[in-house]
Amino acid sequence: MRNIPFVDLKAGFAPIKAEVMKAIEDTLTGMNLNIGPNCRALEDEFAAFCGTRYAVGVGSGTEALQFSLLAAEVKAGDEVITAPHTFFATAEAIACIGAVPVFADIDPATYTIDPGAIEQKITSRTRAIIPIHMYGQCADMERINDIARRHGITVIEDACQAHGALYQGRKSGSLGAAGCFSFYFTKNLGAYGEGGIVTTDDAALAEKMRLYRNHGHTSKYAHEVIGYNGRLDEIQAAILRIRLKLLDDYNRRRRERADWYRERLSGLPVTLPEEAAGRHHVYHLYVIRTGERDRLMEFLTGRGIGTGIHYRNPVHLQKAVAHLGYKKGDIPAAEQACEEILSLPMYPELSSDDCAYVADSVREFFERQENS
Repeated sequence: MRNIPFVDLKAGFAPIKAEVMKAIEDTLTGMNLNIGPNCRALEDEFAAFCGTRYAVGVGSGTEALQFSLLAAEVKAGDEVITAPHTFFATAEAIACIGAVPVFADIDPATYTIDPGAIEQKITSRTRAIIPIHMYGQCADMERINDIARRHGITVIEDACQAHGALYQGRKSGSLGAAGCFSFYFTKNLGAYGEGGIVTTDDAALAEKMRLYRNHGHTSKYAHEVIGYNGRLDEIQAAILRIRLKLLDDYNRRRRERADWYRERLSGLPVTLPEEAAGRHHVYHLYVIRTGERDRLMEFLTGRGIGTGIHYRNPVHLQKAVAHLGYKKGDIPAAEQACEEILSLPMYPELSSDDCAYVADSVREFFERQENS
């Protein structure tokens, strides 16, 4: 029996260890740690990577979302439409500024927000839409932006799972008023700790986010707005600059492993990830779907294979947002997905043999089901 972890961070670190350790040493030697040269350089480099004019480094993807909403002048009591099939932080960022998360259902093929469902949720209080680029694939941004233009609504991309993903040839993060990224250590572009960044073409929006991340600070003794302690750590920025140079290759290798899975899992009674037309998936996660999810997960665990569920409980049914009044059955596609999805091991260093072992184990599970 093999031991195949869900994510292997050590395998990704080993080839760049010497460069990373030198970057950390250089940063500590300089001791310019408060929005220092690495942070500023990473902002320029990541903006260039995404094809935007500006990027603003922050402490996390959650802060990226929160500061973007504040910069877009979303106020307490305003409504922000998003999907409930996501990590809780998306709704959390909305609620933390006093706005109201409004949940719309997903496209069951891509797991991204359904533009048709957005239209049904718009009211006179709607101020923003946060489409989530799920699992490494962009939402249907052309339709979403069209809806937003017609209703005068701001679009803020939650691109925390989609570093380098493309929509009609354009990078995630360049498709709305702002693009929000997490550098959590398991992401396609991950720090060795926490971090985040916001991309935008709007100079005024970028300047507001710089204020919000740094206590509203404009000069040594002046504070223009009530802000936050949300700066990107200088050591993490130094590490991210190294990993950013490798991101295109990381994503290429993820797509290659997705192809291996697709070839070896074809013909089985599971739904495989679908890459929609005009989109370039970067497979932050490789998510299959089956009504036998929990039993399959247990079987794979017994074969030494790490798996995950992203996500078991939709956000609209979480206790923390019970006051919003949603109940089971309100958002059926997202709820059904949460009962059936299973994430298989996916990282750039995953070997062909290990992919084959995972796929063969999935096949063995269903063969046993047939013969039982």
